[in-house]
Amino acid sequence: MAHPRPLARHRLFRSGDLDETREAVARIFCPHRLDSMDGGPFDACHHHVRGENLSLNYIEYGAKVRIEPGRLDRFYLLQIPLCGGAEIRNGGFQFLSDANHAVVLNPHLPTTMLWTPQTRQVLVQVDRKALQDHATTLLGAKAPAPLTFDNTMNLNAPKAIALRQMIQFLLSEIDAERLILGDAGLMSRQVENTLMTGLIEAVPNNYAPLIGKQASDISPRKLRLAEEYITANLHQQICLDDIARAANATPRNLQDIFRQFRNCSPLQFWRDQRLGAARNDLLCADDNDSVTQIAMRWGFTHLGRFSDVYRKAFGETPSTTLDQGLKLRRAFSDDGSPRCGSPLRRGPTRH
Repeated sequence: MAHPRPLARHRLFRSGDLDETREAVARIFCPHRLDSMDGGPFDACHHHVRGENLSLNYIEYGAKVRIEPGRLDRFYLLQIPLCGGAEIRNGGFQFLSDANHAVVLNPHLPTTMLWTPQTRQVLVQVDRKALQDHATTLLGAKAPAPLTFDNTMNLNAPKAIALRQMIQFLLSEIDAERLILGDAGLMSRQVENTLMTGLIEAVPNNYAPLIGKQASDISPRKLRLAEEYITANLHQQICLDDIARAANATPRNLQDIFRQFRNCSPLQFWRDQRLGAARNDLLCADDNDSVTQIAMRWGFTHLGRFSDVYRKAFGETPSTTLDQGLKLRRAFSDDGSPRCGSPLRRGPTRH
């Protein structure tokens, strides 16, 4: 039964020329040696979608090929065969990939691969620094050594099944034009972070004994670092991993800290601080300001949703607050009238 070719709308090339194929693939991955081994029909294609810190790829060569990239250096590479398979050496590891076994190539170890004829694979390319930083965040401490995978992933193991299903879902959503990676939005970043977490959990590696074993550290210092980072980045689109990294905590640990000391999540705290800043700006607005301008200033791009959460937090609409602020400003004289305070007076009260 033929497998459908994923990412068909995102074809980079299709070629029967070995040199042209080598050069095109190298532009996405790295310079490498590519040889056809059996004299069979060479018919290569490469589909590619780029995100912020990873890319999704589909590759086939048709013929039996030998690929020698040496060290990948800049990225880790997860290879999931749809059909066929490969003999792979990555440093001192040597193994086979097939329909039941995927492979992760470590960038700091030299690689040689032999793909069987008609092999078709989905490849997830992950930026080395981004994955290393993400693993450090999960550890909640400085990484002891480069993240090194044991290469083979049993595709029938529960966590591997979950990871493969997520990748298949992403491929289908991209093919249906319902998802765009690398659009600098929070959703896209969170999708990439979730995929990196899934990779670290699903494939045996040298961090596995440490991740999740950290003692719970309910630390006011970490709370202070997190709140300082949030306050300094209210205008930015940040995510839980960003805050946890700034606080030197794991995301799970940070969630526990905020629940104990603030009775909310870190992202809820961030949203509340932005709401408080928006309220202060509404109260301090002049005749040239509008609710839309102030909402956008603090990162609330969906005005209907902003109005809804604002009303729940403060018991009135943003327009009502703006009108009240303008009336108060007009009621005071220009000499010695009270001035609005800092843009971060206090966050809203949740009801």
